[in-house]
Amino acid sequence: MVEPRWLSETRDAYDTVAEDYARLLPDVVEPPLDRAVLTAFAETVGPGRPVLEVGCGTGRVTAHLRRLGLDVAGVDLSPGMVAVARRTHPELRFDVGSMTEPVATDASLAGLVAWYSIIHLPPELLPEVFAGFHRALVPGGHLLLAVKAGDRVDRRAQAYGHAVAYDVHWLPPERLAAQLTAAGLAVTATLLRAPVGAERQPQAFLLARRAGG
Repeated sequence: MVEPRWLSETRDAYDTVAEDYARLLPDVVEPPLDRAVLTAFAETVGPGRPVLEVGCGTGRVTAHLRRLGLDVAGVDLSPGMVAVARRTHPELRFDVGSMTEPVATDASLAGLVAWYSIIHLPPELLPEVFAGFHRALVPGGHLLLAVKAGDRVDRRAQAYGHAVAYDVHWLPPERLAAQLTAAGLAVTATLLRAPVGAERQPQAFLLARRAGG
């Protein structure tokens, strides 16, 4: 079976930038409102409960969630990013994998985080991915999404000082909310914040919950 171009391009791009990505992005999550969202998620899930970050990159958010008391692991498409994550945070578990495949056994996670990772998926794949997130969560489990808010696609040719070729999708929060609902995940909060620093668009955060529990 031929691998989709978007998947190969995304993996190759992040393999290329992995070391400089880790060097250029601080290990502390910025800005403060983003940290507040992660804190609210961690407190809602509850300490010591199993959580997976999908599209974890170099593990900076995974490590932040661990400091907030969660039993967290990470998975990422890019072996280069996972190698950096394992080296930087040896106390945590990181695996290579794609969110278009099962990310965990059914009903095994109390929480799932996709922090600016679904933005690389072709939007038509999101309903299927959200259905997979629903299956992975226990009844009553929680999901947190972070995305660039909008409705367009950027073709990136440069990133973190390297020549690359991959897509970044800006996604409308209202469409995401409808897709999450269709997948059986009740949206409990949507937050839209203004751009900060070099950001060119608003950022959106959605919290959702699987029924039951």
